[in-house]
Amino acid sequence: MTVSHILGYPRIGAQRELKKVTEAYWKGEVTREELEAAGQALRLHHWQTQQNAGLDFVSVGDFAFYDQVLNVSVMLGAVPGRFGAQQEVSAGDVALDTAFRMARGRAPSGKPAAACEMTKYFDTNYHYLVPELHEGQTFTLASQRLFDEVDEALQAGFTPKVTLTGPLTWLWLGKTKGSEFDRLTLLDNVLDVYSAILSRLATQGIEWVQLDEPALVQDLPLAWQQAFERAYHRLQSAPVKVLVATYFGALGDNLSLTTRLPVAGLHIDAVRAPQQVENVIDRLSPHQVLSIGFVDGRNIWRADLAALRERLLPLKVRLGQRLWLAPSCSLLHVPVDLTQEAELDSDLVSWLAFARQKLDEVVTLTRLVDNRATAVDEQRVSEATRALDTRRESARIHQPAVSQRLAAITEQDSQRRSSYATRAVAQRRSLALPLFPTTTIGSFPQTNEIRAARRAFKAGELSQADYEARMREEIAYAVERQEALGLDVPVHGEAERNDMVEYFGEQLEGFAFTRFGWVQSYGTRCVKPPIIFGDVTRPTPMTVRWSEFAQTLTQKPMKGMLTGPVTILQWSFVRDDQPRATTCRQIALALRDEVVDLEKAGIQVIQIDEPALREGLPLRQHEWQGYLDWAVESFQLSAAGVADSTQIHTHMCYSEFNDIIGAIAALDADVITIETSRSDMQLLDAFQDFAYPNEIGPGVYDIHTPNIPEVSWMVDLMEKALEKIPAERLWVNPDCGLKTRGWAEVEPALANMVEAAKILRQRYA
Repeated sequence: MTVSHILGYPRIGAQRELKKVTEAYWKGEVTREELEAAGQALRLHHWQTQQNAGLDFVSVGDFAFYDQVLNVSVMLGAVPGRFGAQQEVSAGDVALDTAFRMARGRAPSGKPAAACEMTKYFDTNYHYLVPELHEGQTFTLASQRLFDEVDEALQAGFTPKVTLTGPLTWLWLGKTKGSEFDRLTLLDNVLDVYSAILSRLATQGIEWVQLDEPALVQDLPLAWQQAFERAYHRLQSAPVKVLVATYFGALGDNLSLTTRLPVAGLHIDAVRAPQQVENVIDRLSPHQVLSIGFVDGRNIWRADLAALRERLLPLKVRLGQRLWLAPSCSLLHVPVDLTQEAELDSDLVSWLAFARQKLDEVVTLTRLVDNRATAVDEQRVSEATRALDTRRESARIHQPAVSQRLAAITEQDSQRRSSYATRAVAQRRSLALPLFPTTTIGSFPQTNEIRAARRAFKAGELSQADYEARMREEIAYAVERQEALGLDVPVHGEAERNDMVEYFGEQLEGFAFTRFGWVQSYGTRCVKPPIIFGDVTRPTPMTVRWSEFAQTLTQKPMKGMLTGPVTILQWSFVRDDQPRATTCRQIALALRDEVVDLEKAGIQVIQIDEPALREGLPLRQHEWQGYLDWAVESFQLSAAGVADSTQIHTHMCYSEFNDIIGAIAALDADVITIETSRSDMQLLDAFQDFAYPNEIGPGVYDIHTPNIPEVSWMVDLMEKALEKIPAERLWVNPDCGLKTRGWAEVEPALANMVEAAKILRQRYA
């Protein structure tokens, strides 16, 4: 019969239990044993959920206290020397605290050290810890955690399928350190460890191991294509069945390569690339199973079960018992359980499916194609059909005025009135900033008091007037501290904002919000993406009164803070009934109105954050230009309505910029701030090579670690920046917002940053 399975399940817990207990451990509020027990309880609960839904396997190996790619790095013993874990690696048992130091720079035990670089996982908003690779590096089996989890599942009576990042994708995601070299020279030793892992799993009784190789949906150099063949021919001797999982796109020119791999099965993404299914079947060995992901693992819209049944029936005829069904990718990227959303509009709820509901969709599809559907399955089909019909016919979706405004856009609407060179003169005259001006990325600590006030307000225990008074107090405090520290361009601190996307979505029409729709972004950082279900408009100004109030507290130019249209799009669950470009332009026009209103209110510096611009880049290069055209235009639409003297900033973080530097320049922001501290300013190479014409603020300290940077460290980083960018175009700032840090960390760090700027002015004035 058709096999039902998943590629991975959200590990955070329906109530973010993993986040809470992990952060409590970091603070010393729970013991290591209590943390491990909480992790085990979550795993058992998730496996039971999968079994109860009717899946043929439960997914083991998708759990991580921080990141699944970091788990593999630890398992391979790829622990940088600065973390002092050589004995742990040799003993084959790297400690959890060592992994936390790699991720955060510090843990309850061990000496602090610079954290590993973090960046986006393919084109998602999930961040992984980048493996650090050195020429001649050796690997060894250095962690028993995966095997312990397998034992847990087996002892509890479950049938596990182990999931693990594949060896080639792990190398592909890594970055060379020290001198440049070919990462593939490390492959043979990596395969030694993978072979040992697969053999060990076989001795535990594991039949199937899923090796995730999403690198296969990207443009691979010939040497990497050949490496896939070499690697899997070597791994075929392992005494387990290997399922190579690809997702996030089509195999494309890697199709023949992938279907020739000597593995027991292949998983493909039929949501992002439905056109590839028949081509894969045509080339697949008659002995291989094909797992097809027709249920969307990246979005929250309900599957059309009736239509998918018709799509699957002929595939079942062709594949017979070799057909497996699954979501398109791991369910890590969607919220846990829709049944918690009692406060969400009932019509909207009927259109949605979260991770728990997607298990039911997969199982129902499996039974439908096997002609063994139950009454419950037929009811699910009927309910899905009714819900989808209601959604298509809903008057809440389309607003004619929005489409009319989009149709009226001209080329001039996306262009600033003058060139950057002309604008820079006007801005220097109006802002009168010193050399190496200092600023922050926007947010200041979201303290327990701020969160408590927000909870009380939402619960009706605090009136709107009292809540806003509390927020003004917090804003005043943030401005006062910035004045005392000597920052040149202060921000209001965003005390009133819950999340950089959610805050805006709550004030825009066409958005809906969940209460428990949390998704892991990195480590313990969870976000609650809005749902864009209809046309987007801005009924009233969103940020103006807060920025206007903050400006009254200082003589310095207050920076207004907005999230850009591409980032709002990327970090939301987006409607699937129109092109994403159309939705993005709608958001851009709403933000354009906000930017113009901020300028009218006297705000001379406005930052429009676009950290997700690179994230949205398609995985195949031939699709880049189409995306960049509408993404850049959307940013320009949001920013271009102001005078030359108004300075437009943007911010991007944890991205590789080399391949889109032309598009970044086309944004034509007066100032761009970027994350560079973890990469030791290497990301500036792209800006230097391109001769980027506008101003740049390279982040001089990593806000994702509690470590306080030294003045000399930041001066050294800026001097590296000066080798690439002229002093008159450099700003000094952190690499990201400060909302996740505490004031006890923020104040000394910013004081050191301001002191570093003073030293630089003395040296280079």
